[in-house]
Amino acid sequence: MDRVPVLKLGDILIVSIQIDLQDQSVLALQEDLADKVVATGARGVIIDITAVEIVDSFIGRMLATIAAISRMLDAETVVVGMRPAVAITLVELGLSLGGVRTALNLEKGVALLNHLEGSRIAAAVQ
Repeated sequence: MDRVPVLKLGDILIVSIQIDLQDQSVLALQEDLADKVVATGARGVIIDITAVEIVDSFIGRMLATIAAISRMLDAETVVVGMRPAVAITLVELGLSLGGVRTALNLEKGVALLNHLEGSRIAAAVQ
């Protein structure tokens, strides 16, 4: 089973999925990400699915689960690089990916996390 690498950029973890995800590799990614968020104190996770051509209902639910786990560990999750066909498929499957923020690309994903962090700091100061 191939493991998806988790890269660290400052306080953001970046996952670029370049392989066809099987159920076991998605479960391993979920566990690896949770461990890395805790170990690094990351405030954000970006999952780049640019190379993913097909997302089934299981993988869609797992993205939502990864986001929920990250939130419980005080990190926001942003999925970037979603192809239009993947978005259409998710909607047709009835998967709204609740709690998962999206951005068009990696750059916009990092900007979104920075904006969220700025808002969180401003709210804490008030």
